[in-house]
Amino acid sequence: MSPSAAVRPAARPAARRAAVTAVVGALALAPFVLGPYAVGTLSRILVFALLAMSVNLLTGLTGLPTLGQSAHFGVGAYAAAIAATRLTDIGILQLLVAAGVSALVAVPTGWLAVRARGVVFLMLTLAIGEIAYSAAVNWKSLTNGTDGLSGVPPVVPLPGMPALELDGLVYFYVLAVFLLLFGAVSRLGRAPFTLALRGIRDNESRMRAIGYPTQRYALTVYCVAGALAGAAGSLWVSVQRFVSPGDAGFETAALALLAVVIGGSGSMWGACAGAALVWLTRDYLGNLEAVAGRGPLLLGLLFVIAVYALPRGLAGVRIPPKPTRKRTA
Repeated sequence: MSPSAAVRPAARPAARRAAVTAVVGALALAPFVLGPYAVGTLSRILVFALLAMSVNLLTGLTGLPTLGQSAHFGVGAYAAAIAATRLTDIGILQLLVAAGVSALVAVPTGWLAVRARGVVFLMLTLAIGEIAYSAAVNWKSLTNGTDGLSGVPPVVPLPGMPALELDGLVYFYVLAVFLLLFGAVSRLGRAPFTLALRGIRDNESRMRAIGYPTQRYALTVYCVAGALAGAAGSLWVSVQRFVSPGDAGFETAALALLAVVIGGSGSMWGACAGAALVWLTRDYLGNLEAVAGRGPLLLGLLFVIAVYALPRGLAGVRIPPKPTRKRTA
């Protein structure tokens, strides 16, 4: 074995740590070099990335393609907005309420959904999302119907801290929560539980034959994904200070699934990169003068290009190693 081949595997963790440090550093410095609109856009991208990660827990790790995570996102957003306007302005409490309520809603809906697989599961989750959207529109005494809930006070991250009214301060709050949740989900990816989920994705009948309760595992990850989507909904309210039925609608679910496909199914950082690309394509490129109003068309082209050019998504891109010259005696 050549010396370069021996060094290469050991260098990968160091290169990965350097890349993570560079990305986190760039995110931390962003408010100091960008304007308020760009900082607000970054906050929304981080929230959308958490939603894409929740989709990836089901679609990428467990092999359960879903169009229903917008339901849990909307439930979390409404729970956080109601808690903020009627109970407390403490962000961590709003986050816990949103994640808890979304997880509780995921128990009965997940019990029904995880009994199916493939297209049937996809259609069931779509129906769950439409039910959540209809509830948000029609339950006017709680959600204020199509007018949405407004007047959400500025978030206070922890007791004793001041309210965050500036976009940059809200961004740092969102970034801190995003990094904590991303780290927690990344550690989950190395647990034996996640290996069982990958086994269910690859060959569920074999996993069931050797004694794994596959439906119980699927329901558990469904509830975890619901709680993560609910936490993202809480952050969405902290950024927007407003929530409407559209946040629980089909478009949100479709964009999150599209982000996972483009980023790379099964990769958490790929889901985040796909979320950023989808959001920027829709809200930045779609607003340019040359293509104004054609954001959906750009997203469709992006999806087609990703399917043909990047079948494994952004996470599947590999930089070829530099060729080494053989030493001659």
